[in-house]
This record gives sequence, structure tokens and C-alpha cells, in this order.
Amino acid sequence: MCASSPDAVQDGQACTATRDGHRIGELAPLRRRRRFAPRGEFAAMSRTAPEISLDAFRADQDATTEQEPDDPCAR
Repeated sequence: MCASSPDAVQDGQACTATRDGHRIGELAPLRRRRRFAPRGEFAAMSRTAPEISLDAFRADQDATTEQEPDDPCAR
């Protein structure tokens, strides 16, 4: 059991809740997902990324999408 659960959980520590010596639950910090990669990390990843052929990318898109728009009046 944590001495001061909210503060401990905010600092990254999980706490076990007990009642009469029996475990009844846990309080754990939420996992925070990064929204953005730091510029240096992105640059490092980009240097090792494979080259992309723009022509091959467009050809793949054309091959997998419908080329004719749907006619809303044809229903």
C-alpha cells in the first residue's frame, strides 16, 4: 500500500489497495503516449529509412483505389 497514493501514482509508482489485509485493487499510473517525436529523433530515423519511389507509390495507389467516382443518382 502506498503512503500517499495519488502522489506516488503521479510519480510512476503502482499501489495496492487492501481491506482487512486482503488485496482488493490496484492503482497504477496511466501510460502516456507521446504525441510527437523530438526533431533530432525524427531526423535520425529518417536517415535510416528506405528510399520511396514516388512513381511506385502512385502506381500502388492507383491499383488499389477505384478510379471512377460513385454516382449518387445511380442508386
